[in-house]
Amino acid sequence: MPEHNADLVILGGGSGGYACALRAAELGMSVVLVERDKLGGTCLHYGCIPTKALLHAAEVADNAREGDRIGVKSSLAGIDMAGVNSYKDGVIAKLYKGLQGLVKSRKITLVEGTGRFEGPRTVVVGEDRYVGKNVVLATGSYSRTLPGLDIGGRIITSSEAIHLDEVPDRIVILGGGVIGVEFASVFRSFGSEVTIVEALPRLVPNEDEFASKLLERAFRRRKITFKTGVRFTGAKQTEDTVTVSLESGEEIDADLLLVAVGRGPNTADAGFEEAGVAMERGFVLADERLRTNLPNVFALGDIVPGLQLAHRGFAQGIFLAEDIAGLNPPPIDEAGIPRVTYCEPEVASVGLTEAQAKDKYGEIQTLTYDLAGNGKSQILQTQGAIKLIKAGATGTPGPVIGIHMVGARVGELIGEAQLVYNWDAQAEDVAALVHAHPTQNEAFGEAHLALAGKPLHSHS
Repeated sequence: MPEHNADLVILGGGSGGYACALRAAELGMSVVLVERDKLGGTCLHYGCIPTKALLHAAEVADNAREGDRIGVKSSLAGIDMAGVNSYKDGVIAKLYKGLQGLVKSRKITLVEGTGRFEGPRTVVVGEDRYVGKNVVLATGSYSRTLPGLDIGGRIITSSEAIHLDEVPDRIVILGGGVIGVEFASVFRSFGSEVTIVEALPRLVPNEDEFASKLLERAFRRRKITFKTGVRFTGAKQTEDTVTVSLESGEEIDADLLLVAVGRGPNTADAGFEEAGVAMERGFVLADERLRTNLPNVFALGDIVPGLQLAHRGFAQGIFLAEDIAGLNPPPIDEAGIPRVTYCEPEVASVGLTEAQAKDKYGEIQTLTYDLAGNGKSQILQTQGAIKLIKAGATGTPGPVIGIHMVGARVGELIGEAQLVYNWDAQAEDVAALVHAHPTQNEAFGEAHLALAGKPLHSHS
């Protein structure tokens, strides 16, 4: 086999892999980046970008439908899925071309093909061996399903849902986490009758209970049906319909069943276990500096236990490149990674939930600021709130350790929120900052004013 040597060999060209490659090349390393599908990975081609494009189309549809509420004579004639897909694919193509240009400009060797890791520091692609002084495993994730539930026909995953050529009249979504509620929001805006089935007691179960309650209230207003605390038992499809069976004995007929039960680590048949990489339930085990049990072999992104978020992998990629280069960056605090669910209304959070905060700190203080007191939120006609969690009892100093928000566009507020958490800011620190009026960002400032003991646009 021909052998190629480099300072760094990266297996996987998704958000984490390409970020690591770009930063490593910037730091003077020779880099080989191996990708079996398309540079940019799931996020760019099948996940974050296409789904958010669909969500923007859904927002435009809602605006057209609801124009009369604000005196604009508009109406929604229908959804042209060919046009929606053309818009979505155009966004992806532009970003893909830009990313390809970036990788080429940094003189990164991009290898297109299925790579297999072979210890100690070798990735094999076809007849070629790529040997690195360091190797990064970054093979990403895949859409999970449930035992006995085969994908095909009228049973689809998010990978198929982003390419539909028509809007289903009725759709059942199995899973009420991030992926499930985002697609529920899209299809409801497009005019579908939507039912979510979630085995856990509430929607977005990884979020603070406050966020789940507000989202469920909003979904009821939008006439999105959801059944929580109920288990799926089976699905049968015919040429025209799919029938979903629940543990309660209920059956639901629909045009499509979208399986959105989370994502699994893409590590099967990649050679990791055979090469001696320590693993658990398919995930690669790594320490806080993303080191595996093998020397000079690292892992990042969705194959490492933790949040499966593109920006987590991206940050880990930069961290690893700098760590390998000897810059000794600080480890990434998982709780400090911002989380956004882009349904309508949006859910955004950073830091600890109330339950986690109580477990860690014992005494805490919480404050909820209703968006009804914010001018821009009234202009946008959105409902929601911002919840702050502070370490320590009321009247005692302590940092803000959890921020949870629900409302239209609150994802745009997460930038300041993650600074507050990651810099251990106290409410008084944020209250002293000037927030522009009228913005929803102002609601963020007002929440901290209230937590600091000087509420203005809120009832004390």
